[in-house]
Amino acid sequence: MKITLNRVNENFHFELKNDRGHLVNIDARPDFGGNDMGPSPMELVLMGVAGCSGIDMISILKKQRQEITSFKAEVEGKREKVGDANPFKDIYVVFSLEGTIKEDKAAKAAQLSFEKYCSVSKTLEPTATVHYQVILNGVALEK
Repeated sequence: MKITLNRVNENFHFELKNDRGHLVNIDARPDFGGNDMGPSPMELVLMGVAGCSGIDMISILKKQRQEITSFKAEVEGKREKVGDANPFKDIYVVFSLEGTIKEDKAAKAAQLSFEKYCSVSKTLEPTATVHYQVILNGVALEK
């Protein structure tokens, strides 16, 4: 896996490309001197958690022949100062699923994602705790 970065402007707007040619723009917020031309690197980390666990959960539920009509996630990160850096300390993920899905299967899919499969959250595990909740057809599931 390889990523290349190209500076787009005189500030912090970068274009990143993977080895398959997919492009992502990142930037800093205006209060940090950026032009807000894309998400920040830390926002991309949270997007990575959502995307990675989303792929896991949908894959698991499809294999179990569950009918997913809607799948959404909201991810929020809480940061803590460590020296001069501000890494994530806690990450909160809320999945909202709709469809003909058994509660136990939805709960197990989330558990398997975070405890076994999601490489992004496993990478963050040494420094951040990932908390998750599943809402199925409008009802929050118990863990």
